[in-house]
Amino acid sequence: MKSGVLVGAALALAVALAGCGKTDLSTLEVSDAAPQRPPVAGSTQKIKIVGSSTVAPFSTTVAERFGATSPYPTPIVETTGTGGGFKSFCQGVGPDQPSLSNASRPIKTSETALCASNGVNNIIPIEIGYDGIVVANSRHGPDFDITKTQLYLALAQDIPDGAGGFKPNPYKSWHEVGPGLPDEPITVFGPPPTSGTRDAFVELGMEDGAEALPEMAALKASDSDAFKERAHTIRADGAWIDFGENDTAIIQSLVKTPMAIGILGHSFLEQNGDRIKGASLAGVPATFDNINSGQYGLSRVMFIYVKGQNLPLVPGLYDFLEYYTDEDAFGPDGYLLEKGLIPLKDENRQAQRDIVAALESRSAR
Repeated sequence: MKSGVLVGAALALAVALAGCGKTDLSTLEVSDAAPQRPPVAGSTQKIKIVGSSTVAPFSTTVAERFGATSPYPTPIVETTGTGGGFKSFCQGVGPDQPSLSNASRPIKTSETALCASNGVNNIIPIEIGYDGIVVANSRHGPDFDITKTQLYLALAQDIPDGAGGFKPNPYKSWHEVGPGLPDEPITVFGPPPTSGTRDAFVELGMEDGAEALPEMAALKASDSDAFKERAHTIRADGAWIDFGENDTAIIQSLVKTPMAIGILGHSFLEQNGDRIKGASLAGVPATFDNINSGQYGLSRVMFIYVKGQNLPLVPGLYDFLEYYTDEDAFGPDGYLLEKGLIPLKDENRQAQRDIVAALESRSAR
């Protein structure tokens, strides 16, 4: 039976959120899928979440619903970028430290080493869904159909000079990169180096595009480190403009600058389709179905990373993970689809729930 405590908490938070202009939870009922744990007497400790700006809207939505339907406080979600999130996540163990890190790419070896140096040695990745990285521009701007090689040639710091060496990127217009592209200046609003979206873009987009060039393929065969450095280094002459960990700011600037393009997660395109549009990638539109099927070549898995050592220290942490991986949240008909989440395959979603279930015995009560 649903308790009066839970229903009261749900209604109180719904009113508060409506007053603040946040997600409307006024019609949210206490779900049978919500954790039905007894309240922890005197506990006001909030779960702390840091990391990716792309994953943050999903975690925020789950956090608000969790706070409305459980006896635990609403978790705090801080947007720091994937790299910044891991840096904070890896600072130590304890209820005052982040328990979860949103990530739009896998954790790096260097980040795992940072965690270990601070005693964080039990890190559990949980996949929450797919996202695509899109090249977007204003609905009033030109249409783009671009390849990964053209992205590399337009945005790399240095490109092959045709004589066995490299030269500073000479291209000023998209039309110079490829005759089918608009005759407009190359102006790109993109995420900063701390962003998982940028990491994935240079790896899935520019690196793959560079390898299609004979000179770069030869460099990769002879010196893979030098190849990666050439493929991943974005030009710094003003054609690419870092916009911080704020995809909303990128969208606002695209609307004001119709000739510019932006690099952002597909979920933000889904939420702002009345203002911006996505480019096709080698003829494949950046749609939900194309990302889900793997046809769109700039798709990636998104994660939440759990600090296992915090499970017995932070009340509600296990329950939150259980809530996040419920079918009502990240399933094919879950409420996170409204935020642009592209669900994992059935068997992969079950695998994530199995990972969470294995953590129950270690959780705080």
